[in-house]
Amino acid sequence: QVQLVESGGGLVQPGESLRLSCAASGRIASIGNMGWFHQAPGKEREFVGEITRNIGYTNYADSVKGRFTVSLDNVKNTVYLQMNSLKPEDTAVYYCAASSNRSYKFWGQGAQVTVSS
Repeated sequence: QVQLVESGGGLVQPGESLRLSCAASGRIASIGNMGWFHQAPGKEREFVGEITRNIGYTNYADSVKGRFTVSLDNVKNTVYLQMNSLKPEDTAVYYCAASSNRSYKFWGQGAQVTVSS
């Protein structure tokens, strides 16, 4: 099993930045990718970005390319989501996730991000 604990959500104004963290524990060696998803009120959970644990390859949703960055500290077993130039439409609960055998199986508790003036 893998446990994920998120931190760093909050309320920011449009154009500001925020960084989310997600610390992993447990069977770290079983993790393939670590990713971020978000879920806005009344909508389904959507993919935001991910990083491969072995070589650090990243992949992003079109809506966040150039604004969000996923990074990984393998010493701390922590994945980060740096969010810049935030927009009101980025408001959502953000979840980190860890994949095993090519599917996301483990999830964090979620962190609320609200972008509002």
